[in-house]
Amino acid sequence: MRTRLAAPDRVLRLLDIGEQPPAAEGEAVEVVRASVTDQAAMDAACEGVDAVIHLGGHSVERPWAQVLDVNINGTHVVLEAARRNGVRRVVLASSNHAVGFYERSSGEAGDYLFPQPDTYYGVSKVALEALGSLYANRYGLDVIAVRIGSCFERPRDARMLATWLSPDDCARLFEACLSAPSPGFRVVWGVSDNTRRWFSLDEARALGYQPKDDSEVFAADVPEDDPESLAHKYVGGMWCGPALDTAVKEAGR
Repeated sequence: MRTRLAAPDRVLRLLDIGEQPPAAEGEAVEVVRASVTDQAAMDAACEGVDAVIHLGGHSVERPWAQVLDVNINGTHVVLEAARRNGVRRVVLASSNHAVGFYERSSGEAGDYLFPQPDTYYGVSKVALEALGSLYANRYGLDVIAVRIGSCFERPRDARMLATWLSPDDCARLFEACLSAPSPGFRVVWGVSDNTRRWFSLDEARALGYQPKDDSEVFAADVPEDDPESLAHKYVGGMWCGPALDTAVKEAGR
């Protein structure tokens, strides 16, 4: 997103716990190294900004303590930093795994599909959406939670032919989230306009999102799913299987 969200008269303040490349010549970025769990650092990072796009956190399943600290508490820290600094617009990276146990046979997944998380990670995204709703309703922030499907340069398996979000479309969606007038609290699906998509784009399009990419151009290179597999049955795919049963692993039984 660093290059795709660059625009005239826009400065991107980029915060990550890891080291980032410094600003290139002519690049309007400010690089900050900090954790989303550090309230003082987040308060400082949000000073003087117009909007926050919160993408930080563990992006795969982790033990409960890590998910709780970084994904759930970290989201609270980000929203609280935005509130304290008068930032009116926050875009939150939610996930398809917030509704991972939704069966594909149930039809197209709507934007406000009731949570059915498939992992601790999925639970953290349900909590993220709930925190976003709270801060929108109680404090008047505009908060958009984007239930991202699979954002990679190209689909990696057959499931991603439905869930793929191209990086270019991801930037288009974020731009729509930043520019839509007074959205309040919204939950939208973050996917491209895939021929095989399972997800509604109604709410995203209502914000002004105009996807241009379709995973079908890669379909010939992607093997089909086993129709009996979890990847074929559930939105969350193999994340619904025993390999990610983190609670059992932590308990040792």
